[in-house]
Amino acid sequence: MTLDAFIEQLWLSQNASPHTLSAYRSDLSQFSLWLEKQNTQLAQASATQLEAYLGHLHGQGRNPRSQARFLSAARKYFGHIQRLTIRDDNPCAHIRTPKQPQRLPETLSEAEVGALLEAPRTDQTLGLRDKAMLEVLYATGLRVTELVGLRLSEIGLRQGVVRVVGKGDKERLVPLGEDALDWLEQYLKYGRPELQTRATDVVFLSTRGQQMTRQTFWHRIKQHAVVAGISRPLSPHKLRHAFATHLLNHGADLRALQMLLGHADIATTQIYTQVARERLKQLHAAHHPRG
Repeated sequence: MTLDAFIEQLWLSQNASPHTLSAYRSDLSQFSLWLEKQNTQLAQASATQLEAYLGHLHGQGRNPRSQARFLSAARKYFGHIQRLTIRDDNPCAHIRTPKQPQRLPETLSEAEVGALLEAPRTDQTLGLRDKAMLEVLYATGLRVTELVGLRLSEIGLRQGVVRVVGKGDKERLVPLGEDALDWLEQYLKYGRPELQTRATDVVFLSTRGQQMTRQTFWHRIKQHAVVAGISRPLSPHKLRHAFATHLLNHGADLRALQMLLGHADIATTQIYTQVARERLKQLHAAHHPRG
């Protein structure tokens, strides 16, 4: 089967993007040229040759992501010709994808968070609502879907906690902190009654008296970021990252942070220790006389 025929089939069956198709064609064409030097056709490549080629790519300085893309293209190609019975095995079956470098979540400095929290106009109903949402989000590290879906029955004002039902219907209790509790009480007393037009137990209401969407809250955050002078891209999830990173910077225990964030696996939480270390390195480089 020709490479052109495979690319056309991939486009027809999986509606792959032009960028993906071009990348796969390039990756497999280069592999085919490499195989020709060993008197081997692409369709007859062995697992040993695939592993050797991955080593060749590594030796050329190709990053793990491009190596993984080549392997993805090869898996699809050999899987397809196996289904066509051109060969009876897939030589990629037992080859592990090169380990990808861990991408650190982008976060905000404490000064940037402070500026963002001060941006909403709390003398206005929507500003008071946004202020309460931002304070709660930063104080608890909730996911955005958890925040906009928060119910009155899940707030314990006297105890100063929120009860969150997160991924996998797992429940956790998260403390609010004094500032977030104060602004939440103000919103519930003065802001929410102005927005409520029907019976609902949703805490944070839209201008229509309904549960806010994630997109609406994102849009509001971007507006407040402009006021706060934050020019780089911002999303609600970055406040969750900031919550985790700032807690670690101030000595929080990793296991406690895992519980607060609602992570099933502590390995997911551990990424924030690396973020905190990177931040410390930056501070050292910027402020130490021999940095």
